[in-house]
Amino acid sequence: MACKFYLYKGMGRKAENGHPWIYTTEIEGYDGTYENGDIVEVYNFKDSFIGKGYVNDISKITIRMMTRDINEEIDEDFFRKRLHNAWDYRKKIIDTSSCRFLFGEADFIPGLIIDKYEDYYVLQSLALGIDRYKDIIVKILKEDFAAKGVYERSDVKVRKLEGMEQEKGFLTDSFDTIVQITENGVKFNVDIENGQKTGFFLDQKENRHAIHRICKDAEVLDCFTHTGSFALNAGIAGAKSVLGLDISQLAIDEATRNAELNGISDVVKFECHNAFDVLHQWVKEGRKYDVVILDPPAFTKSRSTINSAVRGYKEINLRGLKMVKPGGFLVTCSCSHFMNPELFKDTIADAAKDARRMLRQVEFRTQSSDHPILWNSDESYYLKFYIFQVV
Repeated sequence: MACKFYLYKGMGRKAENGHPWIYTTEIEGYDGTYENGDIVEVYNFKDSFIGKGYVNDISKITIRMMTRDINEEIDEDFFRKRLHNAWDYRKKIIDTSSCRFLFGEADFIPGLIIDKYEDYYVLQSLALGIDRYKDIIVKILKEDFAAKGVYERSDVKVRKLEGMEQEKGFLTDSFDTIVQITENGVKFNVDIENGQKTGFFLDQKENRHAIHRICKDAEVLDCFTHTGSFALNAGIAGAKSVLGLDISQLAIDEATRNAELNGISDVVKFECHNAFDVLHQWVKEGRKYDVVILDPPAFTKSRSTINSAVRGYKEINLRGLKMVKPGGFLVTCSCSHFMNPELFKDTIADAAKDARRMLRQVEFRTQSSDHPILWNSDESYYLKFYIFQVV
């Protein structure tokens, strides 16, 4: 019989409304025995059933809910159903040749990420409860989804908060971990073993397509280009010239190879620079572009550093705005959950005021639809993306 956890009076309201996490501070006590990773039952102070999930008392998120049905078992059939539901959703809403196959809480398997790169899958386990089911998940990916290979990228710091070691390696027979994908007509070599995240930033797929219409015949500057994803989309869209910047020479080398792969290395060039430093210099020199793209890494991953993040976002947007030709376009993003939409909007507005430029909003977007936003779990909403005309 599953161990039963009981919440304090006044606690658990978010969980009762669909949020998948139960924090340590919400738990009054429990009845029974358990080991971390076990499936346990959760009840409110009135002894009313809320749901079942896996437990880890080392983590501040002590229980992650898997089901609201007391009779539903967390077994192979459970995971098969969840994975098929996730796949059926994506087949309807996005090109599935390469996509986020499963997005944790937003696909009702908290702590699990699965990315698909053509016929190869990358699995990321963020919680102890998921580690127990990795073999089952790999089996389903092979049997039901024709996975040629599965690689694990659980080499993330958050696992330490769960009392777990980082892990990385093959979960099937080994295979070539450089996988070629095509997105929006652009070819990329994705390094699923050593690339950022699971190898590629799939969450910007639809946003990269959105810039095509503003880049034709344009001179484009792409800051924080990483392996060139926005820059190459601009080049394929017919840009006159594209310059991509990144602080990492390894990323620049990979971006250059991707340009060669697409046969557009005469139009799309890459240089290794610290964007903050070089934009400051180029503003003084009077350089101007038709389109400036700012896609920086998250400047904050916690509430405690939000003020410094605001300063960073304001400064980079101020410098980017000063480099846009009158009537040109600014593309700007934030991938930090803690930089909420209203704060990001206000920060851009402050930068525009200081730059003495007016913004005409063309479009506001979020992460691509294979990274769905679950309204009962606001942590699933993190990416903000704007296109502005600068006048």
